[in-house]
Amino acid sequence: MRSILPIPLLAVWLTFVSSYSWAFDHNHEVYSGLLKAHVSWTSDEHASSVNYVTLSSDIEKLNQYLTDVADVSQKAFDKFTKKERLAFLINAYNAYTLQWVTQEHQNIKSIKDLGTLFRSPWKKKKFLLFGELVSLDHIEHDLIRRPGNFDDPRIHMAVNCASIGCPALRPEAFVAARIDEQLNDGVSRFLSDESRNRIEGSVLYVSKIFSWYEEDFAKESGSLVQWLKQYWPQRNESGLNGNKYEIKFLDYDWSLNKRF
Repeated sequence: MRSILPIPLLAVWLTFVSSYSWAFDHNHEVYSGLLKAHVSWTSDEHASSVNYVTLSSDIEKLNQYLTDVADVSQKAFDKFTKKERLAFLINAYNAYTLQWVTQEHQNIKSIKDLGTLFRSPWKKKKFLLFGELVSLDHIEHDLIRRPGNFDDPRIHMAVNCASIGCPALRPEAFVAARIDEQLNDGVSRFLSDESRNRIEGSVLYVSKIFSWYEEDFAKESGSLVQWLKQYWPQRNESGLNGNKYEIKFLDYDWSLNKRF
């Protein structure tokens, strides 16, 4: 005759099983595999492109990953380490963007086409996170950029808007164990792209991203120029060494970051 656990012990056991039968994969292996298969660096490795056609054939895997993302409760998220939380949110933003654009890529030339005259695509509440429908803006501005959460301007080279003007979507997921290395690498690649960031004499021509979020960079380093000096590539002997630069912001290319 098999023994039966007393009711109190059975309750404890069931609670234990339910708590540990599913745990979120902080290596983001499914998502990382999709990125590796369908995203590639451009020839200079400063930017990347997405093959939305082939990604379409893998959309169910992407949907499953995002189901796992949506299954994470606020309580569970709060128990993640700070780096796990940041990696989770960046990946959620990028994966939801990928999912949406992949579903519509044949009908649009820009992610902006997914919006309307009265509402930008970033304000549409269509993504499930922590039990509620949220917008991409909510993920970026209310969760990632909220003062006191992460306070890290490097995230602007990590969240991806599916556009040529945007810093590269990495062909790998962000993971807590390497997130500082990944963020630094993203900044380096972006600033090394002279079509989007360059010096001409005493004029700094930089991406519009540095205009839109100038307060974030200045908050960390005192000014945008001071922040840029920490990461600016040494393309020549002088590099970015002075303090008196005129800053001009370049036009932003909203075309899809797709592979032709």
